[in-house]
Amino acid sequence: MMSDSALWASLPIPAIMVDKQDCIQDINGVAEVFLNASAKSIKGTPVWDRIAIDAPLEQAFARARKQNSSLFVNDADVGTGNAPPMQCNLQIAPIQGSDGDMLFLFEPQELASRVSISESVKNAAKSAIGMAEMLAHEIKNPLAGITGAAQLLSMNLKPEDLELTDLIVEESRRIVKLLEQVEQFGNLQPPAHTAVNIHDVLDRARRSALLGFGAHMTIKEEYDPSLPFALGDSDQLLQVILNLLNNASEAAGKSGTIRLRSYFEHSFRLRRNDGSGQSLPLQIEVIDDGPGLPQDIKGDIFDPFVSGRENGTGLGLALVSKIISDHGGWISVDSVPGKTMFRISLPRAPKNLIPAKET
Repeated sequence: MMSDSALWASLPIPAIMVDKQDCIQDINGVAEVFLNASAKSIKGTPVWDRIAIDAPLEQAFARARKQNSSLFVNDADVGTGNAPPMQCNLQIAPIQGSDGDMLFLFEPQELASRVSISESVKNAAKSAIGMAEMLAHEIKNPLAGITGAAQLLSMNLKPEDLELTDLIVEESRRIVKLLEQVEQFGNLQPPAHTAVNIHDVLDRARRSALLGFGAHMTIKEEYDPSLPFALGDSDQLLQVILNLLNNASEAAGKSGTIRLRSYFEHSFRLRRNDGSGQSLPLQIEVIDDGPGLPQDIKGDIFDPFVSGRENGTGLGLALVSKIISDHGGWISVDSVPGKTMFRISLPRAPKNLIPAKET
């Protein structure tokens, strides 16, 4: 029979035990990640000093304790002081056999919503692919003719009139480039399932950024050197990180700072709509100190054609989301003024794929 300690450690959601003085008695491993604190360091701390819940709980909580009953709160914003508030379902229940001790269970909603969003992005991307494949040929041919005609006309025009033909050529090429970006969804091959050293990918992306679009940025590395190999396609993951770095450099502006962070979260597991689950312990974060995402697009930032930048195509993050989804991974974003964090979670490579010299 499973022991109480094993059962406590096996809980898949953050759990906190609180005594009759509302001080934390114990937290499980998932709650340590949730609160960004160890169980040893947090014991004896008033729970309301570590948890902020955007809901009027005081009277209901006191009543639940007095009546030895449970309390359920849905869709509450829960803050821990270490990250933006996360929407959770909260359950509070008395601990049987104790006098006033209570158990807090938090069920973050972002994981489930991200799975649904990921499926929506896939469907939206498929629609964009179908539309592009149907129209690209018909659009590109006339554009090539328009561009050629404008270039021929420019040979016989006065210098002061060349501005108009140059505009025709420039805009025609911009439309072709946009079509090619849309078509990239359809041309992307399934990821190769190989063992990938995440830090090699991050280093390649960082060097490329500093030599090009991110030359004006400071890029800091905060790596876990013991991070194991990821399962994926190194070239596609490089494309993802470069895209996120490019977005971060444009958002932060001159003299901005980007942080590249990697770490291992053993308890991170994603359950999909079909009931299957997968461990995604390898975490990558790209963090910038820019102004943050516009409030009106935060929830749709991974959808095709949604952009927070003027003249943006809104295709870069949609492609990023598609690549990570094809890897069986998960991507999310937290954004407040002064800090935007894209977080990627990836599966670990099985031992049989890891090069012998690395095992």
